[in-house]
Amino acid sequence: MVISLSRSRLDRSRPMRDQIYPLVRRMILTGAIKPGEVIDEKAIAAQLNVSRTPVREAVKKLSDENLVEVVAQSGTRAARIARDEIAEAFLIRRALESESAAQAATRMNQSHADRLDDILLLHARALERKKYVEAIERDDDFHRYIAEISNLPRLWRAIEISKAQLDRCRHMMVPREGEAETTLEKHRVIITALKSGDPETAARAMRDHLETAYRSTIAVLDGPGLN
Repeated sequence: MVISLSRSRLDRSRPMRDQIYPLVRRMILTGAIKPGEVIDEKAIAAQLNVSRTPVREAVKKLSDENLVEVVAQSGTRAARIARDEIAEAFLIRRALESESAAQAATRMNQSHADRLDDILLLHARALERKKYVEAIERDDDFHRYIAEISNLPRLWRAIEISKAQLDRCRHMMVPREGEAETTLEKHRVIITALKSGDPETAARAMRDHLETAYRSTIAVLDGPGLN
């Protein structure tokens, strides 16, 4: 595993584990740490100039999300991507985000619509520049903001944890021809549905978007060299 955390700045006044956790999580999700690859806690600690204890605590938290597994005689590794976990993650995300969209539709106003349009524009620009990690971050901003509109403050965190395995595939999918354009178009449809004020229309648009993305995910899973 090649460690690339030397430029990361940690706030020494805050718990180290809580800062190291998202750094390592991001590396797993983006594929910087590949499925099945050993996670070298000692190297991570050295890069960040911290003891191994907060790194170990961060990795334990990642294991709770099934992103990390401890293999006897082999150490700690990034979990391999399993079809059954992807399927379960999709079902959970579809249920939660459909409800998020339905609730948001009843609260939607022009300010909300303008903000979603702005996020969509930033998403499109990132894709044009082939900055795919940034594009996925803007994609998440879009879905996170809908959860904020719904006024269900804990909903996004539940979605974020449940979709972790899906995110690992998303980073493989985005560069594929047609994927970016499809996502942007589905987001436009969702904005229109939210503006309608009808919960079922909004939920249906969200389900259609997520189901389309899931079909692409399955295509990635069936592709060569995933694990």
